[in-house]
Amino acid sequence: MANSPQARKRAKQADVRRNHNAGLRSRARTYVKKTLAAIATSDQQVATDALREAVPILDSMVTKGIYKKNKCARLKSRLNAKIKAMMPK
Repeated sequence: MANSPQARKRAKQADVRRNHNAGLRSRARTYVKKTLAAIATSDQQVATDALREAVPILDSMVTKGIYKKNKCARLKSRLNAKIKAMMPK
């Protein structure tokens, strides 16, 4: 346990940041799940719209330091590939 006033404050700040970051991560995951659910419906237009909503959210997670840039790029790439695979050949 923190003994000095400074250590107590830092522990409190860390707890507040952890809770805030958890909410941001949850929000990003929700948008990814919405996109995956839209892909599962096999409606390409709905899936494209869902991805269009998710991309700025994922990019903002990188800016805020919640996700690393390669993770965000990998998620976007995989979602986009799944949507493109839905196209009739």
